[in-house]
Amino acid sequence: MGINDQILTNARLVLDDEVVAGSLVIKDGHIAAVEQGPISLPGVVDCQGDILMPGMIELHTDNMEKYFQPRPKVSWPSRQAALAHDAQMAASGITTVFDAVSIGDVDEQSMRHGALGEMVASLEDISRSGISRVEHYLHLRCEVCHPDTLERFTSLLETSNLGLVSLMDHSPGQRQFVSLDAYRTYYQGKHRLDDASMDAFIERQLANSAQYSSANRQAIAAICRERGIALASHDDATVEHVAESVEYGTQVAEFPTTREAAVASHRNGLAVMMGAPNVVRGGSHSGNIAAVELVRLGVLDVLSSDYYPAALLDAIFRIAAMEDGYPLPRAVACATRHPAEAVGLTDRGRIAAGLRADLVRVREVDGHPLVQRVWCAGRQVH
Repeated sequence: MGINDQILTNARLVLDDEVVAGSLVIKDGHIAAVEQGPISLPGVVDCQGDILMPGMIELHTDNMEKYFQPRPKVSWPSRQAALAHDAQMAASGITTVFDAVSIGDVDEQSMRHGALGEMVASLEDISRSGISRVEHYLHLRCEVCHPDTLERFTSLLETSNLGLVSLMDHSPGQRQFVSLDAYRTYYQGKHRLDDASMDAFIERQLANSAQYSSANRQAIAAICRERGIALASHDDATVEHVAESVEYGTQVAEFPTTREAAVASHRNGLAVMMGAPNVVRGGSHSGNIAAVELVRLGVLDVLSSDYYPAALLDAIFRIAAMEDGYPLPRAVACATRHPAEAVGLTDRGRIAAGLRADLVRVREVDGHPLVQRVWCAGRQVH
């Protein structure tokens, strides 16, 4: 057997529709066989009855940013920052991550603006050099109301591993900020602006939105369709928003803010994504729809750790433990099979012969799931 070839036995395998006691044979980075029951051979890895599930796939996380700027006005060397983020992903059981970087942040003083190129380059660096633990793809979050968004977006189109693009509009009166009072409260608190400065900020954002939002949204969506890049909406709040997303050929509905938008997205074939922290905390920190309500409606398709990587595994098991939640295989699929299908990754996200050996060994201790081991393409990375 090769250096990373191995047999994992005495595990509870999370398959598409059931959990079975069995074993896995891993060869050349892929699952060579799925066997019922234990295998008794020298050198096998005894999983001691732990759960063995597919490696998780994260479509939307800005976790990397905190490593590039661990404190305000403190920048960290880019390779070290990217590798620290990569290690946290592996330790959380995430084996494929779509790293979200923002184009056109409405806050011109944000580190996102200045560090965009550096973050993209560092991801290419650690992937190309083979030193990353997990597989990284790029997720471009496009703020459509920003004057420079389209130009910056097109400049990054040839970036290797570009896998997802989302269309955001955080201008006053849009999506998450339908209420102007809520917009004022959020941004005035975030940027510590006095009333006059806040009024000027709102006026500037409204003008930018009127001039750029629609044109940028249409242009970026057209480019994604032409190039076959998966497209996501962001913070859709109404059925009209959903209809627009469908028209643009969107695959993923990121964080719909209302029940109506979530139900309409699911009905139209969009994969409805909600934040795992929303599940763990028992609701949205922004006052939007609770993720568990969408579970009860059967319309939550994808989970994202968003800003807290460890929340992804925790949310899966919380949903599976709900009286009116999902069975464990379906809950696991929200962070494995469903995100893979949404962005066209056909080689991972399930435990099945021929697929990548991206795996997480999980042990439940006092009702809490703990990551024991993680494999990415058959290589143990945690």
